[in-house]
Amino acid sequence: MESISARTVALTAVAPIAWGTTYLTTEALLPPDRPLFSAVVRALPAGLLLLAFARRLPRGAWWWKAGALGLCNIGLFFPLLFLAAYRLPGGLAATLQATLPLAVMALAYVALGERAPGRAVVAALVGLGGVGLLVLGSPGGLDALGLAAGVASVAVAATGLVLTKRWRAPVDMLTLVSWQLVAGGLLLVPVALLVEGAPPAIDAPAALGYLWLGGVGTAVAYVCWFRGLTRMSAGATALVGLLNPVVGTALGALVAGEAFGPLQGLAVALVLGGVLGGVTASQQRSTRRARPVPVAGRPAHHAQPDRTAQPERLREPALSRS
Repeated sequence: MESISARTVALTAVAPIAWGTTYLTTEALLPPDRPLFSAVVRALPAGLLLLAFARRLPRGAWWWKAGALGLCNIGLFFPLLFLAAYRLPGGLAATLQATLPLAVMALAYVALGERAPGRAVVAALVGLGGVGLLVLGSPGGLDALGLAAGVASVAVAATGLVLTKRWRAPVDMLTLVSWQLVAGGLLLVPVALLVEGAPPAIDAPAALGYLWLGGVGTAVAYVCWFRGLTRMSAGATALVGLLNPVVGTALGALVAGEAFGPLQGLAVALVLGGVLGGVTASQQRSTRRARPVPVAGRPAHHAQPDRTAQPERLREPALSRS
């Protein structure tokens, strides 16, 4: 694994920052109680636009793989996310997404054999503690359906993220994102029509909200997110996603008048600390792996290759049996 650069982290952070605006945008601008319609409008136009730009369709097994990723990352995730956004306060809905790092680390260990550094696990727990403070500081009771939707959205997002890492698409990130958005959007169209009926009237604020969510919050954000996933571990990428609840909570307090006091301030600090600590731990581990092994009596930069290893020519029969 290569060392994580500040540029990679910054570009990856574009995604959770943009996603943190979803909750306020949904509450303030979108038609009420239309999670499926909102998911279709967010996914399908952006996907078709990116696909027209990429001009490449899946081949072979990537037809069903793109469909599976589209189902997890778009077809299931978007409706669950919108349902949580409609039924929970923006800050609280955003904080539920901060459980993603722990879910991803567990799935990545099972599916990828990707062992998270101990410090990264601690950092995720610190960030999760910040989430808990935000939840405890939320006034009023919790909507059970909204809460269940938020938890389920984390489960499908973690599955999609780990599968994306495992399968390693043979195309650039823009093409992969376009496949997923189109597949997920097409899967949602008949469900939305069956469950919610005809599309609602779209006024100017709703059009602006959908344009923002589809453009920046989807097309731009997902390209940045999956680019980061190819350059960082699944756990480190998910830790950057903790910026989502920070943005959601801040916007809820500044724009929607949601409660924000010392408790919320401490919670945000813990979440940011979890992001910084987890990414730093992953970077240090990858740097140690890339460091050359010193040979006795020689400086590390003069380390020689292992001459006891078999030549590639002699290992070919063993490889051909796998």
